[in-house]
Amino acid sequence: ESAFDFIAQDNAHAAGAVVDRILSAVEALVRHPEMGRSGRVPRTRELVITGTPFIVAYRVRKDHIEVLAVLHGARRWPERFE
Repeated sequence: ESAFDFIAQDNAHAAGAVVDRILSAVEALVRHPEMGRSGRVPRTRELVITGTPFIVAYRVRKDHIEVLAVLHGARRWPERFE
């Protein structure tokens, strides 16, 4: 289930706002790829999305950012990303 679908069950407007916040944060990663913290999974980084319970897991590649997942901070974290 996507973050949008989960939140939209209670409030579609709030779901849209959360998605916008996540997208804005990911766009900032393009300019500042090291702004997230070191990830729990080796060779990853994590960007906490301010004002939400979500965390973006990503990898910094030579010429791009690879978003691996957007996870709720309370969920069990995967041991690895494919």
